[in-house]
Amino acid sequence: MQSDDAQYLKRKVKPGNIDVHPTEKALVVHYEVEASIRGERGDAVHEERKECQKIIRLKSLNASTDVALLARKVVEECKLIHPSKVAEVEHLLFYLQNRKKPGKEKKLMKPRELTPFEGMEIDEEANINKIDEYVELLYENIPEKIRGSTLILHLARNPDNLEELLRNETALGALARVLREDWKQSVELATTIVYVFFCFSSFSQFHGLITHYKIGALCMNIIEHELKRYDLWQDELDKKILNIPLRDEDPDNLALRKDHEKAYKKYQSLLVKQEQLLRVALYLLLNLAEDTRTELKMRNKNIVHLLVKTLDRDSEELLVLVVSFLKKLSIFLENKNDMAELDTVEKLARLVPCEHEDLLNVALRLLLNLSFDTGLRSKMVQVGLLPKLTALLGSESHKQIVMCILYHISIDDRSKSMFAYTDCIPQLMKMVFEHGEERIDSELISFCINLAANKRNAHIICEGNGLKMLMKRALKFKDPLLMKMIRNISQHDGPLKQLFLDYVGDLAAQIGPDEDEEFVIECLGTLANLTIPDLDWELLLREYNLVPYLKDHLKPGSAEDDLILEVVIMIGTVSMDDSCAVMLAKSGIIPALIELLNAQQEDDEFVCQIVYVFYQMVFHQATRDVIIKDTQAPAYLIDLMHDKNTEIRKVCDNTLDIIAEYDEEWGRKIQSEKFRWHNSQWLEMVESRQMDEAEPYLYGDDPDGLEQADLFYSTGKKSPKRKHLFFFYFMLFVYLAGTILGQYIFK
Repeated sequence: MQSDDAQYLKRKVKPGNIDVHPTEKALVVHYEVEASIRGERGDAVHEERKECQKIIRLKSLNASTDVALLARKVVEECKLIHPSKVAEVEHLLFYLQNRKKPGKEKKLMKPRELTPFEGMEIDEEANINKIDEYVELLYENIPEKIRGSTLILHLARNPDNLEELLRNETALGALARVLREDWKQSVELATTIVYVFFCFSSFSQFHGLITHYKIGALCMNIIEHELKRYDLWQDELDKKILNIPLRDEDPDNLALRKDHEKAYKKYQSLLVKQEQLLRVALYLLLNLAEDTRTELKMRNKNIVHLLVKTLDRDSEELLVLVVSFLKKLSIFLENKNDMAELDTVEKLARLVPCEHEDLLNVALRLLLNLSFDTGLRSKMVQVGLLPKLTALLGSESHKQIVMCILYHISIDDRSKSMFAYTDCIPQLMKMVFEHGEERIDSELISFCINLAANKRNAHIICEGNGLKMLMKRALKFKDPLLMKMIRNISQHDGPLKQLFLDYVGDLAAQIGPDEDEEFVIECLGTLANLTIPDLDWELLLREYNLVPYLKDHLKPGSAEDDLILEVVIMIGTVSMDDSCAVMLAKSGIIPALIELLNAQQEDDEFVCQIVYVFYQMVFHQATRDVIIKDTQAPAYLIDLMHDKNTEIRKVCDNTLDIIAEYDEEWGRKIQSEKFRWHNSQWLEMVESRQMDEAEPYLYGDDPDGLEQADLFYSTGKKSPKRKHLFFFYFMLFVYLAGTILGQYIFK
């Protein structure tokens, strides 16, 4: 194209999309610039397009800015934005106004992200083609070995080179040999070579290579040796401190102090190098522990002891690794038991809380695994973890884990009362009421249910309008778990039960066939706990027509066993009232209870509760006559008098004692049965002896057969048979005398 052919240049701007800046408070306007050179006839001689963007910074944008006004101002001043896009600009500005500032979050150090340490720096770029030269350096002195292994490490840090290095058996064999022979001579050399094998351990397909060269076992030896060296360093420092007198005037004291400072600086530098070695070696072992068989070998070599010992260190990066390793091991019972013996919980207590988020998170997860053990839960309370964990409930990032740990602690009755001395319960109540229309989290409500089982905690829960708000929410959302919490509160004697008088009608209104069965179970259980003298049960039963419902649900199979059991317990509570007991007896509930007793005779809980109903009913004249004269309940109670369950026997004995006091005929039967039972072993022995002696001897079988005179003439001694008969008649006389005397006393 000749320059004289061009007549003019035409420029055209085409607006594009509008977006928000990723980090700043600014809008990014995209547009396209089209430039064309026109000829004499107006046709395009040359065209060129370029995509551009304009950043509109909004320094005045804050929480109180009028977004609509600002959007119109931006559109007016920026010619690249069409007036029709005011709504879009306003939407983007609203997003910018509410966008949270990105926080400085710490990332968890992954194995492949191990930071370069001192000694890795080198003035030469590693080349895979020079690998043979690097291997030759491994046969020289320690400095050359460090240089050669460092160059190989730079190659191994690139995953693309691992396949090539894997095929070079000479290089890997030389590295393994040098590590095995010289690891005690140089920490830098050991760290570098272990790091090389660590790069292979990050991929499962290379684990066989590491096992082949026995690097795992070597790492265990290195870790054990370094921990012993650390103990020696500590002892030396302690000795130097003890040698320094308190007064500083003496020049010798100043010299000792300077010597200690010099030793401490040396100790610090050695500690940094040692922790680098420990960190790389432990990461390698953690990768190898993916295979449970390899993990078992580590356990046999006492890996748990080494890890727990390392918990005393202060390096946060090393502690993150150690605690992560322990968390992985803690899922096995044997490892958990080892941790319990080594006082792991005490060492973890100092890490909660801590400023390092990743360390705190993994420490809490380890505590969660350990909290499944009863003894370790008690240990957590003893070392003062309870208030520390409670303080972390306000942290969104740790709340879920902390809630689970505290839930496990709350399972133990001894630990429940300890929560009353923290601010845990007010925080939990706040969380419950902040859920709004949503279902309460299962961890939260389960934790509350456990805490409500303690009387002191229940008092704190009910403070102010606590119970009122819980009842309101439970009845509104028909939440069975929240009602279970309320039921636990209602079981405590004293002022707490009086608080429920205002809600008796609301609870009774929930009992019906149309309601959710689980919710009805909890409502029945709550009402059954209310053994309050001021409560008019007869009025409640009549007003809400509960008697037909209770009778219908006593039939075996009419509902789930849990619901039927709660009905029986409810009847037991109601039967304490004289008028209610008469009402229930007239409705035919007693035969229904006997039928249910026959059906559920293998279930101790059912049997005990039904017998308790009879116990309550025999206190009242009307129901006592029905039970004694119109039913076979006393006969069933006599059969249950010798049940294996202690509680059943106790309730049966008390009930039968009352029946025997008011009915002579049943009194004799009960007393006879008690005598028979108490003397059953002796009577069986007597009967068996009599049967044995009554058997005729065959010829030659009688040991005293030759002494025929004894059959006709007395020798002056009583025979064994006469002894037994005499004792039997004596005991029979005692029994009859006791019966006559008992009847006389009753009269």
